[in-house]
Amino acid sequence: MQKLPIGISSFEVLRTRGFVYVDKTEWIHQLVTEGIYYFLARPRRFGKSLLVSTLRCLFQGRRELFEGLWIAEPGRWEWTPHPVVVIDFNQVSLNTPENLKSSLLRELAAIGQAYQVELSAPLPEGRFKELLLALYHKFQQPVVVLIDEYDKPLVEHLGRGEAELDIARANRDVLRSFLGVLKGADVTAVTRFVLLTGVSRFSRVSVFSALNNLNDISMHPTYADLLGYTQAELERCFVPSLHALADALTLNVADTLAALAHYYNGYRFSRRPVKVYNPFSTLAAFNHGELRNYWFETGTPTFLINVLREQGYAPPELDGVQVSENAFGTFDLERLEPEALLFQTGYLTIHDVQDNLYTLGYPNQEVKTAFTEALLLATERLPAATSSHVLKLAHHLAAGDLEAFFEAMRAIFAAIPYDIEAKRDEGYFHTIFYLAMSATGGPAGSSKLTSRGRRDMAMTLPNHVYIFEFKCNQSAAAALAQIRRQGYAERYRGLGNRSHWWGSISPPNNATLPGGPPKLTID
Repeated sequence: MQKLPIGISSFEVLRTRGFVYVDKTEWIHQLVTEGIYYFLARPRRFGKSLLVSTLRCLFQGRRELFEGLWIAEPGRWEWTPHPVVVIDFNQVSLNTPENLKSSLLRELAAIGQAYQVELSAPLPEGRFKELLLALYHKFQQPVVVLIDEYDKPLVEHLGRGEAELDIARANRDVLRSFLGVLKGADVTAVTRFVLLTGVSRFSRVSVFSALNNLNDISMHPTYADLLGYTQAELERCFVPSLHALADALTLNVADTLAALAHYYNGYRFSRRPVKVYNPFSTLAAFNHGELRNYWFETGTPTFLINVLREQGYAPPELDGVQVSENAFGTFDLERLEPEALLFQTGYLTIHDVQDNLYTLGYPNQEVKTAFTEALLLATERLPAATSSHVLKLAHHLAAGDLEAFFEAMRAIFAAIPYDIEAKRDEGYFHTIFYLAMSATGGPAGSSKLTSRGRRDMAMTLPNHVYIFEFKCNQSAAAALAQIRRQGYAERYRGLGNRSHWWGSISPPNNATLPGGPPKLTID
């Protein structure tokens, strides 16, 4: 069995203890030979820290760790050691700006001590500059600076109220002064390479006003697959793990690859149409022998849900939302754009690019299922036990068991607090239904345009197609008549599936519809 590097971000550990390493050194070589100042944003658990660790070992000249990799071929790299400064904001105290400053001072002092360099400047920005100049003069080699998760002091305070937002603003001022050191003429003269990584691309005015020489490669076509696994890398580097997973799932390898792609592939970070797998979830699936929502389990996007709620963003609008390229660079504490926020954190990705118009959607089933379930439970304040009903919905529809489906939907609606239910309208029903169907893992498509109009929702399963139209305080007959009049089912004819037309209404005075929503079934 292969040794899978789940949660391991140390390049040295991977290479010395026999863990699988997907060789990215050709991209790294291009990065370090073509420029000096870089910024890269990627979602969490996507390999940013491993990239920083790899660069550290590379610039330290540790050739033995790279044997067998692309960059170790003769003539591709000069293995001259450089002093390397690594600052990991995962290890820095960030609950107040004062603690952030104190923690940075301690980090810099520890780095200086490791290189036997004495530092005395009282402020973080002064000590940072002092360290870089001292290292250059001591070793007579330009310094490499690697800063991991630079935005941690900011994003940790989002979605937690105004007081926490004030802390984020104060931390932002600390970061602006600290990072501005890298732009100074005396520091640039002694710098070999600089990389900052993070989840979010905060606007340059916000954080990088004093460091405007960074080359942001977050959406650069060349580096679209610098992190994550491509399909070719997955099939080349994980053959034993693929066969083991196929055995565990009782599938052949081809079907196993298709299932993995459905769950974990789909992240696209540039105009270049290349997609990558979530590395953390892929490794976890190999390790556990089953397909689950591993990435989502490592962190709850509470602040994302809060931002969507505060801005009144309807969840059905997320999948297929269209934005201009400018939307990706407008992220700021005072202006949290939901589309940019969701893209940068990995909950939406690029589906299509036409000219300057980007169509975004969920990258894969893992994200869609887990995120929509979290939205459903949080937005409607449903108890966690409701998940058991949600997860069965697609199964009931796939089996054609409409009675069980209605019973599960009634249980979900019954769990909604009355103060929310009393405010219901057509959009309210649409949102709940969409979230429930998406969270169940079924292929629910919302508000899709047809040649004659826009239907509310459709769900396509191997043997059934379900079309939904939502009406509030109107008859079900009106909904069914609209489905027939607009020809919403016509595109599904000839597929060999059984089509179901649904008209769903909101009963007045909280009355219960006997037998569930009225329905009409046709062949």
